[in-house]
Amino acid sequence: MRGGSAMSTTVTAGPPQGQPGGGTASRRRGTGAQAAPQARRRFRLPRTSTTPGKLWLVRAGLVIVCLAWGALATVMVIQHASAAHDVAATDETLSLDAQQIYQSLADADVTVSTAYLYGRTGPDQDRVRYQHDIAVAAADLKVATAASGNSSVGASLSTLSAALPVYTGYVEDGQIYNSLGYPAGGSFIQVASEEMHVTMLPAARSVYGQENAQLMRASAQATGLPLAVITLVAGLVVLVLLFRTQRWLSRRTHRTVNVGLGLASVATVAALIWLVVALAGGRSDLLQATSHGSTPAQTLAQADITALQARGDETLNLISRTGDANFQKDFSTAQSKLSTLLSSASAQSAAGGQQPIAAAGHAATAWFTVNQRAQQLDKALDYGAETQLVIGSSPGSAGTLFGQLETNLGTAINADQAVFASNAAAGADAFNGLEAGVIVLALLMAVGCAWGLTVRLVEYR
Repeated sequence: MRGGSAMSTTVTAGPPQGQPGGGTASRRRGTGAQAAPQARRRFRLPRTSTTPGKLWLVRAGLVIVCLAWGALATVMVIQHASAAHDVAATDETLSLDAQQIYQSLADADVTVSTAYLYGRTGPDQDRVRYQHDIAVAAADLKVATAASGNSSVGASLSTLSAALPVYTGYVEDGQIYNSLGYPAGGSFIQVASEEMHVTMLPAARSVYGQENAQLMRASAQATGLPLAVITLVAGLVVLVLLFRTQRWLSRRTHRTVNVGLGLASVATVAALIWLVVALAGGRSDLLQATSHGSTPAQTLAQADITALQARGDETLNLISRTGDANFQKDFSTAQSKLSTLLSSASAQSAAGGQQPIAAAGHAATAWFTVNQRAQQLDKALDYGAETQLVIGSSPGSAGTLFGQLETNLGTAINADQAVFASNAAAGADAFNGLEAGVIVLALLMAVGCAWGLTVRLVEYR
């Protein structure tokens, strides 16, 4: 029985420690089985109900918000900066070219009509002026055609390109016949003027109107507020989120300052201040450029064009000598329009343009008075006295007064264009470096948020 008991004890006893199948090996297998789930749990996202889970979500959310705001701010800055550059460099240049095309063509027509009234050989200065006007119009037309991407503007420019040699051909024929003393010279001059007024000037007016409208659109985009306001409000929201996150983090971790979030907050404030300063300064300069630069310059250009049209009616009335009342009717219409335009320009122009506009107004009033005397001579069939009054060089002649009007209008236009150029350049310069600065600051905001919250997450591992 003892032997049996000993045998039973031997059978039921476990293997010695350290032997195969012993307790140590069994514990090792248990440890290894538990290690794999623990290793896998390291790569699982923290549960959002825990503080680490909330920190992880807040970190991801803030990084995304900062980058999204940076993208929005960058898009806004690109739009405003591009539009401001177009206003200062491209669209204003094209608008000026279109304006100069119209003025050069109208002045060429008036110069040719006036020169014809001198007899077989007109003054050399008128011939030089006509050639200069045609050369300027052709050069501006070439530049505008090369820069134009608008189909409607392209059609008007094509019309001008085709009509210009036709017009100069009529003028050349008229000058040849006039120099030989043939009456047909006047007919060719009238046909040339008809080509100018029926085909060329309407096309030039269309080009000027469309280029000027493009300038106004670019200016409106450069000074527009909706996207800028949305960007600034979104930046303030980001700043509030950063502040609330720091308060929440301080209560949870009992840490007063988080360096990363503080850096992100400073970067946000810097970005917002830079945006406000650039947008406010650029918008102010561009509005000044428009209201006291391009707008009065355009009004004065219209006044100059109207004066040239009136001068053309005045001279064509002498050339035709038919007693056609339409010329005087057109002159009276232009007279009323010119007075209105000069009053508007005076109210719009900066200080530098006030004096020449006032002088232009005085010259225009005196010219209108002289034209009334010329009409009286026309009705009396005193064409010799009428011609001297209209094209003579005396101080009180229509030609002299019209020349003074043109000179003062040119001076006022140049003064307003200088105001535009200065302020538009300042407005465009306000956005220099802003795009790169916003990108860098937005990245700093995102990095600061990621760093500051990562430091707190590490403490829970």
